[in-house]
Amino acid sequence: MTAAEAVSRFVRPGAVLGMGGQNIGRCPMALTHEIIRQRIARLTVVGCNLSIAMDQLVGAGLVRRCEGGSGNLERFGTTFCWRRGIESGTLEMEDYSHLAMVSRFLAGEMGLPFMPTRSLLGSDLLGPARRPGTGKAVVTENPWNPGEPIVLVPALRPDVAIVHVQRADALGNIIIEGFATHEPEMIRASHRVIVSCEELVSTDEIRAHPERTTVPFLYIDAVVVQPHGAYPTSTYGYYDYDGDAVAAYQEAARDGSPAIDDYLRRHVWECATFADYLRRAVPPGRLDDLARAMREAM
Repeated sequence: MTAAEAVSRFVRPGAVLGMGGQNIGRCPMALTHEIIRQRIARLTVVGCNLSIAMDQLVGAGLVRRCEGGSGNLERFGTTFCWRRGIESGTLEMEDYSHLAMVSRFLAGEMGLPFMPTRSLLGSDLLGPARRPGTGKAVVTENPWNPGEPIVLVPALRPDVAIVHVQRADALGNIIIEGFATHEPEMIRASHRVIVSCEELVSTDEIRAHPERTTVPFLYIDAVVVQPHGAYPTSTYGYYDYDGDAVAAYQEAARDGSPAIDDYLRRHVWECATFADYLRRAVPPGRLDDLARAMREAM
């Protein structure tokens, strides 16, 4: 499908939206731009490190709540729209560790109501010792080792997840190279999954190397072919991140309105598609430079 078709079909107002990518790597920017373009609001965004894609959704006024491990762009700083929303009280945030979030997705994919973990113990993320029905997690006792505390975190099954990957076939078999973080568990836990990919490959190629398939087709609802669909973040094996573009976004996000409104207007709402954004916003030759930088780094 096109990004417009996939988002229109599977992303609903008020949805719990699972976000792929991590920091400045393989963020689902093309799909995020389309959600912003269609102004799908009242979203709850979940993931591990909620990065620039989440922040743009918040800057567009489309997010009411986040659940995740952090919000930052590594050396480029925090996600400023997200932080401002939390500070002003317009955005709810439920903090977990990254491992706790993966454990929640794991419970979701396995059809379990919760997952035991030692993550969060000893941290102020957990707060006072919790009991059933009183909060996001429950501290209980290991029944096989009395006196040993264990944390139960609730299962998480997003209504829809968006992920950018290196390769996919038309059936929806996907190949993730490099880091995968929480994405395999999140994909299998989600009710619907939209995947954008750098390259569409044949099913014969997928079958020739089945060990390379990260998640099989039965979990995927839509494949969107979008080269550079993670820009300005990186995609391992294809292109490096664009530091200048990330810094330019961060400047607008730090300043807030009207700077962030102008940024989104020029880069999203005035662009008919993500390909149009790449043509208008990326300097000539820049994508080739980023591809060269990735090859040299490998």
